Amino acid sequence: MAWRPLVLAVLVAAALWQGYDDWLLRPFHPPDGPIAPDEPHQMDIEASPVTTLGRWRLIPQARYDITARILAREDYHFDLLSDLIPEDLALGWGPMSDNRILRAFEITQGARFYSWRPKQELVLPRQVVIEHSANTHVIPADAGVRRQLKRLRVGQIVHLSGFLVNAVRDDGSYINTSLTRSDSGPGSCEVVLVEQVEAW
Repeated sequence: MAWRPLVLAVLVAAALWQGYDDWLLRPFHPPDGPIAPDEPHQMDIEASPVTTLGRWRLIPQARYDITARILAREDYHFDLLSDLIPEDLALGWGPMSDNRILRAFEITQGARFYSWRPKQELVLPRQVVIEHSANTHVIPADAGVRRQLKRLRVGQIVHLSGFLVNAVRDDGSYINTSLTRSDSGPGSCEVVLVEQVEAW
């Protein structure tokens, strides 16, 4: 039938596009050493305007700047938060940006959580791992930032600048940001309205 070649062409084009997309997002392999040595910088704010993005109201809680290694990234399309937060970045800094440390861990992401598991005897105290890595929900402030975030690769160093925010949707759904790097478990993720992003 005449439609079969067209269907086949569409399937081949989709496969090629997915392959190209995967190639663009292939992991980056940095050298050994703590390549993102500095702690994130958080600054309290007295008041900042509430921002509306689509169905969401964003209430800034603190100014936030972080330079970290991307340990993992996960895109989301269909969950409750995906219209606001299209991807999460698992970020590491200090010892958790060093290949020699990271080789001892298995790192995964899913269901809006970042998980790490030692492959052998723990090479860092558990609290040090917690305080030097985080799952970060990234909210692009505009279309340009969103394009930049979509191109980020595991292993790169990324600098994010913006605000830690609480977010409330018009149906009452909400998500609140963590304001400390020392917590873990549900509620411990940083929710960042990203105004500027750089990667190398």
